[in-house]
Amino acid sequence: MDPLLLGALVAVATIAVLFSGVSVGIGLLIVSAGFLIVFDGMRSLELMPEILFGKLDNFALLSIPMFIIMGASIASTRAGADLYEALERWLTRVPGGLVISNLGACALFSAMSGSSPATCAAIGKMGIPEMRKRGYPDAVAAGSIAAGGTLGILIPPSVTMIVYGIATETSIGRLFLAGVFPGLLLVTLFMAWSLYSTWRSGNTQVLSTRVYSWAEKVEVLPRVLPFLLIILGVLYAMYGGVATPSETAAVGALLCMLIAMIIYRLWNPAALWAVLRDSTKESVMILFIIAAAGVFSYMLSSLFITQSIAEWIGTLDVNRWVLMGAVNLFLLVAGFFLPPVAVILMAAPILLPIITAAGFDPIWFAVILTINMEIGLISPPVGLNLYVINGIAPDISLKTILTGSLPFVACMVIAIIILCVFPGLATWLPTAVMG
Repeated sequence: MDPLLLGALVAVATIAVLFSGVSVGIGLLIVSAGFLIVFDGMRSLELMPEILFGKLDNFALLSIPMFIIMGASIASTRAGADLYEALERWLTRVPGGLVISNLGACALFSAMSGSSPATCAAIGKMGIPEMRKRGYPDAVAAGSIAAGGTLGILIPPSVTMIVYGIATETSIGRLFLAGVFPGLLLVTLFMAWSLYSTWRSGNTQVLSTRVYSWAEKVEVLPRVLPFLLIILGVLYAMYGGVATPSETAAVGALLCMLIAMIIYRLWNPAALWAVLRDSTKESVMILFIIAAAGVFSYMLSSLFITQSIAEWIGTLDVNRWVLMGAVNLFLLVAGFFLPPVAVILMAAPILLPIITAAGFDPIWFAVILTINMEIGLISPPVGLNLYVINGIAPDISLKTILTGSLPFVACMVIAIIILCVFPGLATWLPTAVMG
């Protein structure tokens, strides 16, 4: 059978299996085993266990559970609420200080946790009721937190970037650095839209908030600064050549657990067990998807599907930006239905040879891919962050949350366009720091 037609059959079968409700990892194994048996015979299954476990034989994978523990220990405390309160007190004199505080808190909490749902839950529980109480439109209150939560997979340390680095054998340190300026760009665009939409609604009185004394501003800092210092320490150790990403993540996880226990009195064994239990569940889920994606990639390569697709696209006489537009459209649609980790593991090995052959930087492409995944987090039908916000504020309809999120989707599209025009926003810092 023609490999391109076979690739189309694999795509249809994969979509059908995943839409049946089967978990991503199991679904990938079912599709891989099925096509290998049909086209390569039963003997091809003998390699599956070796590939499955061999994909996990990577020291860099240790950073994933460590960063997840780091984020879970922070999310289990009042760190998010304290971070929100600190920013609110220090930015109270800034026009629209409350919405800026929420988005700033989302950005900083993302840097500490690396998780979008955790960021939405931690900041939204404090931020949404406060913004509504002060007269901000429901769409702005809910939409800004839903969009701010997506920063968790872009601003380092990002588990999504780690997965991309492992899938494409790209430097994780460079990927982390590549997400810094694009993350700040998104925060700026989000803040600009939030202020404009608040002003347009006519509720200009919400732009002024209460005045805090210096004592009140300083009082909250001791509860927040230790976590921020850990983030700075992690980044310094990683880029200063002190330790590898996996070693740095392990030390960061230990320090975050200790601070959670000392500052926030997280002594209850049940609470500590919950942090480790939830972290283990999420880590095993991600690692199993990585292993299953390795088998899936082997199946595609064994049946010459990957090579044929890359060769076919290489023969197309189209402008490289038209090609990039098609790739973005594909990623956008895939992000609507699948979690970011699954999309990256399935698509990155196929897309990377294509985009590098077209002259695009793989580090830059990682940022573009991640922003597309962010759009999927606040877009139906999956839109995980939309449902997290709806759980926090059930009296705000899902339609209102979606309406409030759509302008932030436009901000992300604008960010992608800006990065296409100025790719140095993603590539300059990794080159400047790491050569």
